Amino acid sequence: MSKDLKVSRQCQESFSKANQMLGLISRIIKYKNQEVLFNLYKSMVRPHLEYCCTVWSPHYMKDKQMLEKVQHRFTRMFPHFKNMLYEARLEEFGLWSLEETRNRVDIIEAFTMVKQLSSVPRNRFFRRAEDSVTRGHSWKLVKESCRCDCRLHFFSQ
Repeated sequence: MSKDLKVSRQCQESFSKANQMLGLISRIIKYKNQEVLFNLYKSMVRPHLEYCCTVWSPHYMKDKQMLEKVQHRFTRMFPHFKNMLYEARLEEFGLWSLEETRNRVDIIEAFTMVKQLSSVPRNRFFRRAEDSVTRGHSWKLVKESCRCDCRLHFFSQ
């Protein structure tokens, strides 16, 4: 992290490592078997893109697009998928976009905190609404107000 708590450098390093691994896979594997390449991608490339994404989740579009380029490149490695749209290629592979994956991880982490299944206490990040008007259920969470940009994109926001 930089001094101003921006994660652009972390995104650049993750992009670089993941791109290098994808290039290595592309150069070494000559017979492009879909199952083999998919397993190599999930085990060697994707961990670089998803490591601690709850902590450093990018919020600038340039960072999100940069990371998504790696997955774009992977889905174009197969000749019969090159002319398809990116969303159609993701559906064909049964993958989610990296943004959807990060959102899912955040929701799971919030759930484990709220249900006290995590070692992190929920009152560090969330506060339950104390209004009597909670329309639906009593687990409404209060969104804290913030002024600075880094807090605006924080996990609990």
